[in-house]
Amino acid sequence: MSAATLIRNGRIEADDYQWPDDADPIPGRGRIVVGLDRWRAEADALNRNDLQVGVALPNTADIESLEHGVLERPLLVLCFPGFADGRAYSQARLLRRRGYHGELRASGDAVVLDQLQSMMRCGFDSFALRADQDPQRCLDAHRAFDLAYQPLDAATPLVSRLRRSTAP
Repeated sequence: MSAATLIRNGRIEADDYQWPDDADPIPGRGRIVVGLDRWRAEADALNRNDLQVGVALPNTADIESLEHGVLERPLLVLCFPGFADGRAYSQARLLRRRGYHGELRASGDAVVLDQLQSMMRCGFDSFALRADQDPQRCLDAHRAFDLAYQPLDAATPLVSRLRRSTAP
């Protein structure tokens, strides 16, 4: 994965994770991201105290059947390859419902300003922005909304609650 501007927890930051190719040797220490297949093949070697390993999940991964070791990683990266493929939204919601508390990062071609709010509502807390995105505009949009009309877990949609709160 090429270096992308990262918004993490409401700030523009440098990515502190390395992204070695599958053929590259595992570094001795630090933070790295590997694909799910490499994690499964080399979990013992990757599960060392001097190495923090994140896992990039394909948007075809079945979240319900992920092994426990994956869910213990400090970072999971979910891919949005294009606007017509929103499976990573569902993956994010399932991960958060299953109790995943680590960093959940959106990556791919559809990580753009107008999608950030929806991604946040599904549980993402970091975003590897597409190269043509203005990081400051995305950050400003990231902070712009504190209400949403569609409920995620609430029994009563927000629009109904807002109407009742302004009724005479």
